Amino acid sequence: MIKKILASIGLCLTCVAINVHVSAQTLPVGTSVLDDYYRREQLLGKLDSSISFSIRPTLLGVKNIYHPDDTTKDHSIQFAKNGLFAILPLNWQQQFNSNHPYGWNDEAMIPARGYQTMVSGGFFFKYGPLGVQFRPEFVYAINTDFTNFADGHSGDDLRNYYGYHNNIDQPEVYGNGAYKKAFLGQSNISLTFGAISMGLSNESIWWGPGIRNALILSNNAPGFKHLTLNTVKPIKTFLGYFEGQIIAAKLDASGLPPLNVTRDADGTNLYVPKRIGWRYYTGFNFNYHPKWINGLTLGLTRTFNSYHQDVHGLSGYVPFFIPYSKQSTSGGAEAGGLGDAFPRDQNTSVYGRWLFVKAMAEVYFEYGLNDNSANLKDFIGSPEHSRAYIFGVRKMVRINNHENQYILFGTEVTQMSQTVDRVARDAGGWYTHTEIRDGQTNLGQIIGAGIGSGGNLQSLDISWVSGLKKLGIQVERYEHDVDFYQRYFPDINGNSRKWVDFALALQGEWAYKNIIFNAKLQHIKSFNYEWILKDYNSSQYYIPHNDVYNFHGELGVTFRF
Repeated sequence: MIKKILASIGLCLTCVAINVHVSAQTLPVGTSVLDDYYRREQLLGKLDSSISFSIRPTLLGVKNIYHPDDTTKDHSIQFAKNGLFAILPLNWQQQFNSNHPYGWNDEAMIPARGYQTMVSGGFFFKYGPLGVQFRPEFVYAINTDFTNFADGHSGDDLRNYYGYHNNIDQPEVYGNGAYKKAFLGQSNISLTFGAISMGLSNESIWWGPGIRNALILSNNAPGFKHLTLNTVKPIKTFLGYFEGQIIAAKLDASGLPPLNVTRDADGTNLYVPKRIGWRYYTGFNFNYHPKWINGLTLGLTRTFNSYHQDVHGLSGYVPFFIPYSKQSTSGGAEAGGLGDAFPRDQNTSVYGRWLFVKAMAEVYFEYGLNDNSANLKDFIGSPEHSRAYIFGVRKMVRINNHENQYILFGTEVTQMSQTVDRVARDAGGWYTHTEIRDGQTNLGQIIGAGIGSGGNLQSLDISWVSGLKKLGIQVERYEHDVDFYQRYFPDINGNSRKWVDFALALQGEWAYKNIIFNAKLQHIKSFNYEWILKDYNSSQYYIPHNDVYNFHGELGVTFRF
């Protein structure tokens, strides 16, 4: 059934590609201010409602994509008959953490304490079907030392930490001393025919309708090299609109251990180095916007992660039609002979977004599985096994007697930790894997939800918005690495030992002529930071003297040519 659906989608894409004309630029994922501006414009009915914002970057149908407040002037240079050249905005982002690393969805930036900055810029060139975008990034971080898990824990705790985190490339301490590195950033070379594009890219990809997090792909990690075949705008058919993307990517390791301490007090080595070599990561994302239901988008994603040295055969490089159930898959190293023919990690998710233009609102969700069921009976019996989900709501309310001014309400919940099903059958943490021990990461950062494996987040935003201007507050509650905590730190007097961050932020965005500013001032209180026990005795419900305060600040300036 899945094969027939995907084949039908592919036929639709091919048949209509030659009938759609595309000439404008796409907006890179994470573009300061503009990324969220266009999504708000869609809520107001000023942007094509068939755009799902669930496969990005995508074409938005806007001529001066970086100058929505100056549409009377063409900021690109036209040449020949089908040629275009544009200088991309110069972007300077700065970040500061006073006590320990905090924040995500910052591309090539690293988890670090202290000051950090990223500069990017470049150009876009198009001639006929050929498009070239060169937008490198340079990152510098002071990367100051901070209290981490290795401080204040026993040798048993360190052994437990490595026993779990040896199965993912996610260093808590990103090297020693200052960090500086240049990246290809949001660069690509593509050939576009109608609404279909193919090419080589290093751009960040965002799959799914989430805003604070995405289960499969986001801009949390540095962009990675990948081949892509994708739509650049929704394709209209007699059934409705379709969007899609297929990628084949190269993921790299950081080469760093989980902690800066790799041996216990007895000198026993705790760190098990990862395999040498890059990983082959491939997957698809297709969605459908029904003709008969305005604003509704339904989507499906599936990805595969394996060491390139193990990949062989066509089904290894293009594994999309492998059955979902383990029982239907021959070979494998798992108990009972269930699993793939070689070590490979899979994720899948379904998502939906419903846009209500008249109400200036949207509702969205993503539901994913980290571990395939043995068969249909297994799935029906335990549909929550290995699940993670995202659910969000946004609404804009017009301010009376004030033209183009609104109050924006938004809330999003991300749940990555396992359910109570783990008691009967542990599914392992999202993005971790006992055989693909780098996990689903690139250069030491998770390519999906930035809150990490086992993380849970509840977020609330209330803002005043007017065009490119936005002023508001954000409140968040963030549980760290719950799957690790539940396995190795059984609850002491209830849930008193959870590491939970409560964050309150003031945030703003402002445009002045060719310059766009963005800023965030965030106060964070970390309860039971790093699960360290201080002055604890069994008669106490709450563990005292282990709360730390952290200030997270962001300041960005974008100059538009």
